[in-house]
Amino acid sequence: MILDRTNEFSDSQAVTATAISTNVIDVNPAAKNATIDYGAGEPVWLVLQVDTTFTAAGAATLTASLESAANAALSSGPVVHYTTPALALADLVAGAEVARIRLPHGDYKRYLGMRYTVGTGPMTAGAISAFLVKDAQDRKTYESGWKV
Repeated sequence: MILDRTNEFSDSQAVTATAISTNVIDVNPAAKNATIDYGAGEPVWLVLQVDTTFTAAGAATLTASLESAANAALSSGPVVHYTTPALALADLVAGAEVARIRLPHGDYKRYLGMRYTVGTGPMTAGAISAFLVKDAQDRKTYESGWKV
């Protein structure tokens, strides 16, 4: 997988309370169209991976959503394009890939970013990376079925 830094929402972003991603991408700088369908055409993948294990005093959860809006703060008429289920602390361990999805079809507004929502928090530690890639790795190992 080749990562383009301009398509990165979060690079080991610490998330202890609800926040938007460090980077919000201006996907339509010329602003000639109010919306564009970025899920059309060749696949583009959204990947979310945990870089630092999340901890909390209680049973906190994390939900991540891919959103577009008319402004970089993702506050002007945000549209949610994808949302993870509420991820439990047990799932938020370093090295875990918590989402790998093809961008869904839809009307994407000018600014695209992630919103991280902490439920029953706060978290006391944890960091996540989120980015767009052309080809997402999909590696699985299987038992061979024979012995040498």
